[in-house]
Parts: sequence; C-alpha cells; structure tokens
Amino acid sequence: MFQSIGDHDLGQPRPAAPAAALLLDRIVDDRSLRARLSAAASRIAAIEWSAIDWTPDLAEGIGSRRWMRGFATFAGLGLFTLAFWPNFELEAAPAVSADLPVRDEYRSQMIMPMALGGESGRRMAASPQVTAVGAAPERARIELAAVLGEGDNLTRLLQRTGVSDFDAMRAAELVGGQVPLSRIAPGTRVSLVLGERPAPGEPRRLTGLDLRARMDLALSISRSGDDLAIAARVIPIDTAPLRIRGTVGQSLYRSARSAGVPADAIQQYLQALDSHISLEGDIQPGDAFDIVMTWKRAEGSEGQAGQVLFAGLDRGNRPVVELMRWGSGNEFYSADAITRPVEQTYTSSFGLLYPVNGRITSNFGMRRHPILGYARLHAGVDFGAGWGSPIRATADGVVSFAGRHGGHGNYVRIDHGGGLGTGYGHMSSIAAWGGTRVRAGQIIGYVGSTGLSTGPHLHYEMYRNGRTVNPLGGGMNFATTTTVVQKIDSKQLAAFKAKMAQFKAIRPGGSVGGASSAVAMARTGQVALR
Repeated sequence: MFQSIGDHDLGQPRPAAPAAALLLDRIVDDRSLRARLSAAASRIAAIEWSAIDWTPDLAEGIGSRRWMRGFATFAGLGLFTLAFWPNFELEAAPAVSADLPVRDEYRSQMIMPMALGGESGRRMAASPQVTAVGAAPERARIELAAVLGEGDNLTRLLQRTGVSDFDAMRAAELVGGQVPLSRIAPGTRVSLVLGERPAPGEPRRLTGLDLRARMDLALSISRSGDDLAIAARVIPIDTAPLRIRGTVGQSLYRSARSAGVPADAIQQYLQALDSHISLEGDIQPGDAFDIVMTWKRAEGSEGQAGQVLFAGLDRGNRPVVELMRWGSGNEFYSADAITRPVEQTYTSSFGLLYPVNGRITSNFGMRRHPILGYARLHAGVDFGAGWGSPIRATADGVVSFAGRHGGHGNYVRIDHGGGLGTGYGHMSSIAAWGGTRVRAGQIIGYVGSTGLSTGPHLHYEMYRNGRTVNPLGGGMNFATTTTVVQKIDSKQLAAFKAKMAQFKAIRPGGSVGGASSAVAMARTGQVALR
C-alpha cells in the first residue's frame, strides 16, 4: 500500500540541480583555481593572529600600516555598537531569585517609599484627611552641650547655639569677671539651657550655663528676672606626686611616652639627666627610668602633669643617677654626691678656647642616637650646659652661616682660615650674623635644645677642608678647666636624704601617703618596653 517516493516520483522538474552540478564540476576541474585557494589557505594558517597588535595607540605613528589597522579595529567596534543602538543591553541573572512578596518587601525599604509612602502599607504618606497646622508648638526648655574650639571664643559659641546677642555678651562678661576668657582651654565643654522665645522668630533666652573654666573652678550662670547671675565653685585639687617607672627600649623618649609620661615631663627629665650623664652613651636598652612629678587630680577632670621632682635611672639593681629638686632655687641635686650641678671656670692655654661653660657629655664617633634610635656617626662633641648659657667662638674667624640647619636646629658655622672651620648647634638663640668677623671668646649664641635634641647642650663640630674631624684630636687642645663644687651643709643633707627616701617609697602609679588615682594607675603603672 505504501511505496517509496523517489526524486522523479514528485512529479516536479528540478532544473537547478544540473546547473549547480555543472558549476561545481567546472570549479573542481579548474586546477589553477584549486591551487590558488590552497595557497591562500596556507598563508592564512601561517599568520600568528595572537602576535598582531589589534589595538595600537592611535596617538603614535599616524598614517602607518599599524595605525590604519588600529583605526580599522576602532571603526569596526564603533559600527558594531551603533548597529544595536539604542536597545543594546546585557542583563545578568540575579544571584538569588526573588518572588513577588520578597520584591514587595525590598520596595517597602527603599528611600523613595519612605518619602512618598510605600505600597506595602508599612510607610504611608499623610492622607488628604490630615489637616496641616499653621505652626507647631515649641518646647519651653532646650538643653544643649557645646565644645569650645581652637581659636573660638565664648560669645561666638553661645550665638551659634541660638542665644541672643545680648545674653551671649552678658554671659561672656560674667565669665570674664571670674577668669580671663583667653585662659579657658580649647575643648572645654559648655552645658546650656535655653528657655522660651520672647516673641516668635526671636532667639531663645539663656536660662542656665555650666562650664569648667579651670581644673579648680566651675562656673554656673542662671537667670534672675531679666538679668543673669553667676556662681563660682572652687574644686579641691589633689597635688600629690605621681611616680612612673618603665624600661628603656630603643629610645628613652618613646619608652617614656608609651609608659604614660607627658611630653613636657619627659623634656624636664631629659634636661635634668643631660647635665650629669651623656644621653647618647650612658643610657642603654634595659635601663629603668624613674620619674616622680606633681600630678593634679580633681573631681570630674583628667589628671594634669606639673613639675618633675625626681629623675632617676637604674641599671639592674644599682642607680646610674638620682636627681631631686631642692632648695629655694628649685634646682636638681645629685642623689649620690649631694652636690649642686658642677660649676666650671676656664682659663686660656695653648689651643682653642672652650665654646661653653660645661663638661663633655658625648665624644666624636659612632653612637646610638637618643631620638632616632639607631647607631650613626656623631660628627662632633657635645657639651652639657644649662639652658641659655653663652656660647663663645673658639677662635677668630668669619661667620659663614647663621640660621636654621636641619637637625642642628639653630646653628652657626665659622671659617677660621686655612681650611679650618667650627660649627655650633642646638642653640636657643643666635647672636651672630652671616658675613661678620668674630673674635675668640666672643658670644655667638646661647645654649638650647632646638633640632634633634633631647635636652639643652652644645653640639660642637670641627671641619678640615669641608669634612668633619674630631675636635679633640689632631693636636687641637682646649683651655684648661678648674672645677668648683658647692656642697650642702650637714643639716640639709639629712633632710635631703629623707625627702629622697620618701619619693623612692612611692608605689609606681601611686602618690605620697598612699593616695592614688585609679585612672593614673591604669595608664602609668610599671611598664616594661623592650
């Protein structure tokens, strides 16, 4: 019943098939065309497509074959992009499929529904049935807190918080009558209470103000009728000394700061030690610093460091130096010899004059820098001397430099002729000018601690043909010295030792008599820094 249907059983002629077959036979029979196609295919296969730079920089080689190839790539990509304009989009499938309830939940949490009302009904705008009021009632009392900024003043602070100009100036006048306004430290917190407005649109009345003008003084301003009145409250202050001990690491300064010693107290400590030992050569990692200072404590206030009373340095179980303030001059006395700081006088002899009345605390050569914390060449000699001691030229010469000079701080350099020169660093102030001629012994400046310095001293350098040399070598001799030591009498000696023992009995983080601050103890207890 069924039979196969062949090509001729369809009953329809197919004239195109014979023509296509004839054309294919002619192409196949054309041997020269077949050879050319084979050669073209071989050349295409031999091309290293990955080595071709399809995107060269069109700003270079304009007009070259390489540039034309890059321009063709650019034009082709541009035409391809324009062919799909304006609806060419690529959408990535979401990481997590969200059904309709989840989408509604997301929409209800968007910013726009919060403003105009969410479709979920959770956040809806006011309906037309809500009637807008003409004016909202204000609170009769507002409590504010403001902080006095750097370069700010009390009057401007009050005006910014909404206090009227009259009340602001009156409050500043009352506070200024108790303490100078310039003495109120930046960062002081001011608590305010603002009352009702006298009339709509006018600033509120100042009804109360509280501030801590000083550590020992609290001020309160209140309204009495149409005027303001001030009340002062004196706050008791505990000034018992505070003791801080710690271990010296690579840098004494950084170790003391990490132990909680304020920067000003560290400077006092280093200045005291610098007049008795070399801060560069006599202090080693593992030594223990010991500082007793006045520490003010008051209710509701952070502690405040004052004057350093005791400065000690221990190595193992033996003290290297122990110094304590004593007498009407409030100077440091040695705990070992119980003497005043050594006073020296100098007389001329063959060679250079001493540049300053002081003793040598650090020689020329390699040393560990007390601030930088690593070893480097100390290209001079340090003389320990008191702050403001006069510095004198060691020989006649001409000032070749006077001014700020990097780590030397305030620095003076003198050319003495014959390739010899001297330098004087860390001055507190300079008393010489560039280009002027100075005589041996003439004052050219004063001892200080500018630049990379841990305490007042003179850094003295010597140059030969522009290179630093050892000022104590090469036949350069300084003047001879005569030492004068002033001792304390026997009655003061006993009182001195008793006071020293009292300081050394203070528990680290505690004060004389056992009083202590929990905050201070938590921050400044015994600390070991390696």
